[in-house]
Amino acid sequence: MKPIELVVFDMAGTTVTDRHEVEVCFMQAAARTGLSVTPERVLALQGYAKRQVFEMLWVELLGEKHPELSEYVDISYTEFCSVLEDHYLEHDIYPTEGCLEIFEYLKSQDIKIALTTGFYRKVANIILGKLGWLKGLDQYYKSDGTAMIDVSITPDDVLKGRPEPFMIQKAMEVLGVKDPLRVINIGDTPSDLKSGLRAGVRMSLGVTNGTHTRNQLNIHRNDGLLPNLLALKPIIEEISEKSLAL
Repeated sequence: MKPIELVVFDMAGTTVTDRHEVEVCFMQAAARTGLSVTPERVLALQGYAKRQVFEMLWVELLGEKHPELSEYVDISYTEFCSVLEDHYLEHDIYPTEGCLEIFEYLKSQDIKIALTTGFYRKVANIILGKLGWLKGLDQYYKSDGTAMIDVSITPDDVLKGRPEPFMIQKAMEVLGVKDPLRVINIGDTPSDLKSGLRAGVRMSLGVTNGTHTRNQLNIHRNDGLLPNLLALKPIIEEISEKSLAL
């Protein structure tokens, strides 16, 4: 059994406290731009790149061949960006339960920390900045050795966001981790789980104190559902012990 070298975390709802603010911002932007959508449908698409969500929803409403599809998507997405940026600039942001403790533990074990997100870079940076997690990251958002995290990856950095595996794979590439079996992925949405499974990581785990409940996540394929991030510690310890015993 191989030891873990990297843990890839989602941001909103996983490492960053989310009281459904993103969904509220999304619903506001949708209503202001004439897009009819239910809160349940928005929740189901949490974790995806946000422009992709608007594209999916407008296609559902208008059809793929509607001549003004791109215009509708652009208008809704632009409004959403404005609402979301204002929200995060105006409100306090906090880490989730157990987040800082698990970061500290991983650092003590020389296990790298990557953050991925469905947010575009500007919003990701607002959040990282408010938490103090931008400090020590270089122009490529990789740690200079002093940062809280080792790398930040957004959909802007890859061909396509979740549920595709590309952000996880990019984090591995940047941090020099070659074997996905040495990687754990963890998030709070179905798309987080899917991206980990598609990346072939050792474990793709969910946390149930974010945007989705245990019942909502349990219907999706996963390698375990945890009450909070600190519950990751005994899992890594067990893997480490088994790797040393071989």
